[in-house]
Amino acid sequence: MSATRFVQRLAGVGALALALAGLMATNAAAVPAFAVQTGEPCQACHVGGFGPQLTPFGREFKLQGYTLRTGKFNVPLSAMVVASYLHTAQPQNPPPDPGFHPNDNVALDQLSFFFAGGFGSHFGAFVQGTYDGVAAAWHWDNLDLRAVDQVKVGKTDVTLGLSLNNAPTVQDAWNTLPAWGYPYTNSELAPAPSTSPLLNGALAQTSMGLTGYAWINDEVYVEGGAYWSPAARTLSDLGVDPTDPGSINGAAPYGRLAFQHDLGKGTLELGVFGLETEIFPGLDHTTGFTDRYTDLGLDGSYVDTLDNTDVLTFNTRYLHESQSLRATCALAGVNSGCAANTVDDFRIDGSYYWRDKIGLTVAVFDTTGSANPTLYAGNRTLRPDSDGVTVQLDATPWGDGKGPFGKRFNTRVGIQYTAYGQFNGASRNWDGMGSNAGDNDGLRLFIWSAY
Repeated sequence: MSATRFVQRLAGVGALALALAGLMATNAAAVPAFAVQTGEPCQACHVGGFGPQLTPFGREFKLQGYTLRTGKFNVPLSAMVVASYLHTAQPQNPPPDPGFHPNDNVALDQLSFFFAGGFGSHFGAFVQGTYDGVAAAWHWDNLDLRAVDQVKVGKTDVTLGLSLNNAPTVQDAWNTLPAWGYPYTNSELAPAPSTSPLLNGALAQTSMGLTGYAWINDEVYVEGGAYWSPAARTLSDLGVDPTDPGSINGAAPYGRLAFQHDLGKGTLELGVFGLETEIFPGLDHTTGFTDRYTDLGLDGSYVDTLDNTDVLTFNTRYLHESQSLRATCALAGVNSGCAANTVDDFRIDGSYYWRDKIGLTVAVFDTTGSANPTLYAGNRTLRPDSDGVTVQLDATPWGDGKGPFGKRFNTRVGIQYTAYGQFNGASRNWDGMGSNAGDNDGLRLFIWSAY
């Protein structure tokens, strides 16, 4: 195939993006549409029979632009709902959100509609709009529009693709990077540490990116591209806050390299990734400075389906962030000892799914950073350090597609417990007012359904 022909096909993603933009404000529908399109049950693509943790087959489906189809054209619409009950070790003061109690809250966490499907051999889309039941507001959610083609370089098969998306790492096919990393569901009402690397979701839905990738011989993944900030009014119309964290100065380069290979009866992945960003915090341009973030990370995963259909998985990542917060420090009126900072974030989780239906997951998280009296004035130790463990037990009885309402319907129920060793810099009295890390421990019961 000629390079000109390939470029012409990839250029069509722009037209697809414009066509789908109009759907963002309407009720589209969700991921079970992929099950109908492929003719496979949810277990084929997802560990435990429910998203978003992908099997090697599910990764391939995503990297091929969501285009695999075994049947006739289906309506590419689905819906999803998540609801939960949350109890924390100590009541939250003030309450976690207006309209909720200091403790023992029941909430509709989210209601999402999806436009998700492949269109011919070269184009695919994953478009999500979400109602946030805690904030009682609609917003655009994950967006991933793809254009792909298959070429040969000598005797090597290569998939070439473009992704137009609205969150760094949302386009990634491994459950190690932030967009699709564990925990796969949580509550906005739960206490959370105040510090995390920028790449851990701060730019989700407040940025747009275009990346190109090559998937070489089903083993080597190479990706590069850049992210920018849409107009503030556009983001507001789409239901997100354009001031948090602010606007990207120009374009922020993003890169990703991963290697996947069979190891024993399982599949191993090792990778690196990075993003460099300059941001005008809060959209402020008055200081003449920007905040610069350099995020560099390592990741790895392993998934193994045993002979008895039990599934074992491991996912891990380490992310180091260097910060030069000249704009933030200038806005705070601090001229020295403020701008240069580091944040390190480590995550690892392991799951075991009995018969690919009942799963136990244990995850450990650890965030550390340099002390800063300006950024962490509310922390007694002036440090951001937080760590803990999350344990989850869940069941997905119909991930094999044999549920009471057909292949489209799927449900997961689970119990999740998070325990903190440190919270915002300390184990005890972290805020100088007697609050301990363990006060934020949370027990969550959830139900997660899709159709």
